[in-house]
Amino acid sequence: MSSQYFRFLSRSAEPDRSARLEQLLARADAFRSVSDWRADAFRVIAPQALWPGIAPAVLCADGAAVEAAAVEAAWVCLATPVHYVAEMTSVRMSQDGILSMTPAAAEALATHFNQVWNGSGIRLIAGGSARLYCIFEQTLHVTTRDPQDVLDRHIEEYLPAGADAPRLRRLMSEIEMWLFDHEANRSRARADLPRVSGLWLWGGGTPLASLPDIQGWAAGDDVFFSALKGEKSHSGVIVASHVPGSKGWHDVESRWLKPAVAQLRAGILTRVELSADDRCFTVNARAIRRFWRRSKPWWEFFA
Repeated sequence: MSSQYFRFLSRSAEPDRSARLEQLLARADAFRSVSDWRADAFRVIAPQALWPGIAPAVLCADGAAVEAAAVEAAWVCLATPVHYVAEMTSVRMSQDGILSMTPAAAEALATHFNQVWNGSGIRLIAGGSARLYCIFEQTLHVTTRDPQDVLDRHIEEYLPAGADAPRLRRLMSEIEMWLFDHEANRSRARADLPRVSGLWLWGGGTPLASLPDIQGWAAGDDVFFSALKGEKSHSGVIVASHVPGSKGWHDVESRWLKPAVAQLRAGILTRVELSADDRCFTVNARAIRRFWRRSKPWWEFFA
């Protein structure tokens, strides 16, 4: 069974229509709820593999960091620099709150972190593309959220949950205090860059010895799927960093979605899956013939 999984953004102040997508959504089966879209998409290209976790896979593919992390590493998570906005009674991650750092700045931040947290069983490592990883000597049992889900939202309901959540939340708070008057932020202020309010710890799991074997490919810009080594196949995952109807979406539609629909009609694909927020719609060869169903604005399917 070959299928293609499309993941796209759905939040936009003034979304535009997308006729092709709306036609597919109208003809699709009823949506299913998805708590972790990456795990849901992963089964398309690795149906026999166990879910490896986001940070473990990314670290395993990161030659700049994997060797340094191998010593006494029981659990690893991504440590994404973020910018918060303090409001009267809560804290919100800003709309552009996921920040980037230069490799030199990331390395300097990791070095200082390891000096401050020396002996705590926690280390910070800077890898390729200035990506930061937090390494723990003990396994944590915790559920975390992708910072993309938190953009322009209050952070409280997205903080870590689970048995070891208090430890991870406490560390995140300590990092905020550490960063408050840090040299890294003074340098960013001089460069007119938003300050790093904290490190968002997420995607954790047990480090991997090797990446899982997959029977498919991935396209687009995603921290997890970019780490996987694909192979030629009809099955694939497409991660679009665009909202349907936007200028960037037109390229996604012409390059990936239109050919996928043609392959579905020809019987090459058994289904096309359309995912955004916490919903996923499935279109198969039978569903695509439901020509009598009327379209509506695509965002109403995810409301």
